[in-house]
Amino acid sequence: MRHSNIFVISGPSGAGKGTLVARLLEDVPDTWLSISMTTRKPRGTERDGVNYHFVAQELFDDLLAEDGFLEWAVYSDASYGTPAAPVREQLQRGKQVLLEIDVQGAFQVLKSYPQAHLVFIEPPSMEELERRLRARGTEDEETIQKRLKTAVLELARKEEYDIRLVNDDLEQAVRELVAYVNEKAEEPRE
Repeated sequence: MRHSNIFVISGPSGAGKGTLVARLLEDVPDTWLSISMTTRKPRGTERDGVNYHFVAQELFDDLLAEDGFLEWAVYSDASYGTPAAPVREQLQRGKQVLLEIDVQGAFQVLKSYPQAHLVFIEPPSMEELERRLRARGTEDEETIQKRLKTAVLELARKEEYDIRLVNDDLEQAVRELVAYVNEKAEEPRE
């Protein structure tokens, strides 16, 4: 029998988290991806309810005052957070809940859900990470340098995660992630 779980998926920008999560959602039918809330404006092709829930600061602050986030933070003058209610609802439905969030947020989630499984996605090297960030063509030099500095800080905490996957070979990384989620979903509970 499968049991609901929370899987927190973190790693540097450019490590391939989004691609791996998309494949996990395709390959494991009982997975559900939590959509974060933010007060920033949508970028490019981002859509409300798909990439983020885009909300006014007042609504975000109201939810924060009600202790309505599993984790939250402020970056570049915008607030970001994981609404708690949909996560609880999906856990009650028996889902494998996926949170694609940063390292700081991962450890906030553990305070509410100490049984959450932490998955760290890492690039094969810093050189490859930089190549991937540049290949996107979406960020200026200053943003790329900031992301690379943040990556060093995030990689320094990878040993604190339950499992670390090097995203060098996408198909191999997908197989490892799917196997881990299925193993934890089928693990007997006391």
